[in-house]
Amino acid sequence: MKHSYLSFLTVLCVITASAVSAAPQEIRVGSVISLTGNNARGGTGMHEGMQVAVEVFNERQPEYAIRLLTVDDESAPSKAIAAVAQLSSQRVVAITGGATSDLVAPAAAAADKVSMVYITSGGTSEEFVNQGYRKFFRINNTHGYVNAMTGLFTDMGIQNMSVVYSTQKSTYELARDVKQTMEAKGVTVHMHPFDPAIRDFKPVVNKVKLLDQPELINVLGYENDYVGFLRAARILQPDVKAIVGVWQIANAKMAHEFPDLVRNISGTEMLPYPVEFSDAEGQAFEHRFKEKFNKSPDYLNEYGYVQSMLLFEAIARAADKEILDTPNGLADEMRNTDRQTLIGRVKFEDNGDNPYFMPNIGQHQEGRVVLVWPDQAATGEMNLPGVPWRAQ
Repeated sequence: MKHSYLSFLTVLCVITASAVSAAPQEIRVGSVISLTGNNARGGTGMHEGMQVAVEVFNERQPEYAIRLLTVDDESAPSKAIAAVAQLSSQRVVAITGGATSDLVAPAAAAADKVSMVYITSGGTSEEFVNQGYRKFFRINNTHGYVNAMTGLFTDMGIQNMSVVYSTQKSTYELARDVKQTMEAKGVTVHMHPFDPAIRDFKPVVNKVKLLDQPELINVLGYENDYVGFLRAARILQPDVKAIVGVWQIANAKMAHEFPDLVRNISGTEMLPYPVEFSDAEGQAFEHRFKEKFNKSPDYLNEYGYVQSMLLFEAIARAADKEILDTPNGLADEMRNTDRQTLIGRVKFEDNGDNPYFMPNIGQHQEGRVVLVWPDQAATGEMNLPGVPWRAQ
């Protein structure tokens, strides 16, 4: 009887030890993102993608369990700094986040001060890769957005255009680079900066309409800017071939909330809407996203997913090599990243930038977002004139 009892204890200990050894290693990752305030739409979209990345990664890599600790920066730079400090005290190993360059700037600086890896898709300004941050990484940049828009304008044969842009850092840089690129091609470019606090765009639209008389208007701003500009443009109806924005316009949310306002409007985009994935990773992402949020993903969700998944994978590699807790182990492993993702190839250069980023151009068409440029990514033809108030 005693022998049987001891055998039972031995088996129980073996089972218990196996269960303990099989328990995943929890790794805390911080997220500093705008869930409220002016940038809530973009931040929320990115955060949804981050949450899906956590679930997919934890399922694929059962030996590790990523725990995402999120702090809402409320679209305020001071709150972004405080969020980094808060997460640092909670012993996160890295941070994924940043809805816009104006929020990424203070957060990235704060992360650099505490020597923490920080990855984003919201900080496209050139300043980030020129400040010597050794633990800053991003999957997209101004250069890629400029190449996409100017590529479209060139293929359209535009000779006279107006650029209407917010004076915020990232949009100012976009406007400057679009002007330089198109003027080098012999195109006349009229520049119209506006204050981010503007509410009435009619004076700007009227000036463009009467003085510039452009073939195309390139609007560089954020969601509220597009809504205000397009409302004014619908009243004044400038005679142009197309109105083309950048981020936060050619997406599902704008199609749902402002269908008449954005009809035939174009902007940079990675995905058509409804989304169409042909590869296994994309289909897995789409399936899990729809399952979790009961809707189709858009490019903001995709950005949040990709930046976070690349970070999680680097964390796992660093943990496998037992260098995650060393001063530069994770940052070095991030620089070993080089793979095809949902947004194309991502490889981080020494300064943390991804030189392979290049978005597509999407256009709102009858409640859908159709990719219209470049040809190899197109899912349909571009409607011209590309404005809401003129019939095809």
